[in-house]
Amino acid sequence: MIDLYTWTTPNGRKISILLEELGVAYQAKPINIGKDEQFTPAFLAVSPNNKIPAIVDHDAPGGPLSIFESGAILTYLADKHGQFLPASGAARWKVLEWLAWQIGGLGPMLGQLGYFLRATDKTPVAIERFSVECTRLLGVMDRRLKEVDYLGGDYSIADMAAYPWVSAMAPMLKATPIIAGWDQMTGIHRWLETLAARPGVQRGMLVPQV
Repeated sequence: MIDLYTWTTPNGRKISILLEELGVAYQAKPINIGKDEQFTPAFLAVSPNNKIPAIVDHDAPGGPLSIFESGAILTYLADKHGQFLPASGAARWKVLEWLAWQIGGLGPMLGQLGYFLRATDKTPVAIERFSVECTRLLGVMDRRLKEVDYLGGDYSIADMAAYPWVSAMAPMLKATPIIAGWDQMTGIHRWLETLAARPGVQRGMLVPQV
């Protein structure tokens, strides 16, 4: 059994999507970051960086294993169950490079753009800075997805990491002319529709239910 410490954010839903796709038994433990539950001693024992997501795998070799950081969790679970991440070779590194790209670039930049767009007090220089970088990153993603079906080539943890972020921001990007050429990013739109149709993705996007 796996305990999944999570909340209703794109980073949290990366892990629930993978767990649903794997068909692994797990228990979602909501951590309400709006109430600072991520700072409780019990959660810090699992995730010392006081961020969700985190897991405890009670069936790990050698006893219960806690892991924090979404990229580490995705890689661990995919390796353990032998799915959604090739075991070796160029295909493995292709998935891992796009996973790193999402964690280091796409997620943080979309998060910052979303924050400043929703803020009551607008900061034009910040909106400009993050919209330019998000336009660049989404352009990189769109070019990739016009060449291949999925970020890593085959469906993988790289797609599961990127999907919650892009799908969460898509309505805002459609309504606000902030990303140049968003309507023409047909590779991304096709990819969004493909992932949205997967039952595992649909279930994972509903976790946690609060």
